[in-house]
This record gives sequence, C-alpha cells and structure tokens, in this order.
Amino acid sequence: MSKTIAIVNQKGGVGKTTTSMNLAASLATLEKKVLLVDADPQANASSGMGVDVNKIEHSIYNALLGQVDIRDIIYTTDIEGLDIVPSHINLVGAEIELLNFKNQERILKDLLHPIVQDYDYILIDCSPSLGLITVNALTAADSVIIPVQCEYFALEGISKLLNTIKIVKTRMNPRLEIEGFLLTMYDSRLRLANQIYEEVRRHFRELVFKTVIQRNVKLSEAPSHGVPAILYDADAAGSKAHLALAQEIIEKGENSKR
Repeated sequence: MSKTIAIVNQKGGVGKTTTSMNLAASLATLEKKVLLVDADPQANASSGMGVDVNKIEHSIYNALLGQVDIRDIIYTTDIEGLDIVPSHINLVGAEIELLNFKNQERILKDLLHPIVQDYDYILIDCSPSLGLITVNALTAADSVIIPVQCEYFALEGISKLLNTIKIVKTRMNPRLEIEGFLLTMYDSRLRLANQIYEEVRRHFRELVFKTVIQRNVKLSEAPSHGVPAILYDADAAGSKAHLALAQEIIEKGENSKR
C-alpha cells in the first residue's frame, strides 16, 4: 500500500529539502519504490538529485497546468528504485495561474492518482510558504513531516502551520495526519540546541521522531555533487541518521497495519 508524505514548514532553512532528498534515498536503499516530487520553485531537490533543471523541457509546473502527463516528467536517479518529478523556477507563477482552475487545491492529488500505486512512498518537498501549492501538497498527502531546526525561533510559526493542516484536514483531506516532527541541525554541544530539543519533545511528545538529524558537513556538501548523502558518503552521520529515519517510518507504517 502506497503512502504520500508532504515535508512542510513555511519557515525557510529548516532542512525540508535535505530531509526530502535523503529520506527518499534512504527509503529506496531499504528497497522501497519511491517518487520524490519537487514542489518548490527553487528546485533544489531536483538539482541535488542530479537533474539539470535548465535543460528539462517540462516540470511539475507544466503538469499542474495540465500541459503534460505526469508520467512524462518522471526522471530516474542514480539510486535504484528512486524517481523524481522535477521543479522549475516557473512554478513561482503557478499559484496565480491556478486560481482560474476548478478545484484548484486538488490538482496535485488528481495528478498523482494514476501513479500512486506504482510506489511505496511518494514524498513531496514543499516550498517555504503556506500558499496554494503547499495546500495542494497537504490535500494530496496521507501525512506530514515537519522539520524543526534546533535553533532560536524554532517553534515560531509552528502554530500557524498546524492551523493550516487542521483546516486542510477539516475541509479537503480528512485522512491527513502528522507523521512526525523531525529535529534537524542538532548540535549536542550547544545548550540552546538541547533546550529546543527538550521543548519540542515536551510540546509534541510521541509525535516527535526518535531519530534526530545532527549538523553534518557531508549533508551540506552532497547536493553540490548532484547526489544524496548516502551516495556521497554512506558512512557519514547524516547518511546514517536518514537511514534510521526511513526505518522508523517503515516500522511505524507496519505497526499501524497490525
């Protein structure tokens, strides 16, 4: 059974794209069939997976506007079992163009419907906003991963995000659940990081993933080589942490079926 997960936080720089890329790669390494949908106009997940966004003819932008079939814009990656639907800077204008469409918040859900069963997991990397494209991702998703960086202002805006999730769940997608809060950029040597860690755990309890993503140079370097961290350095702490996260998500899914 397939599961669609949106990686969302309207705050920039919290590790959404890093999480999306490396979780997708880790799930594929654990022999799951995975599709990464880049729904961020910055297209960092696309380039980080080796797609030359300047040379592709069509992207998620064209699919959302009904110009191409989504099957025609699925690219393979260097990791077996991991495909990607790339983004493009054109996506910036899509929110305005989609306003003329009927059921504008359901377009991505309808796009993915024919291919959902081809994958074990579909991950949607969202832009740092709560605009129409992100609402589309939440409407298409079964659950949400919320990366929270272990830095000052970490919880700022979380209540607004949770309210948006609640509205989408009430009005458009009653099955939407929170998969978990993921603590990122953690440095155990910093007192502030430990305070944020404790605060998030106290606030959200069992909704916080056991896996914590620590600050890691290899995680930062890998995208510039067009590969996820697991291909750049499988022994790096960041690679191992995302593998542990993938395992945690798989086990959670298996336990929920029992």
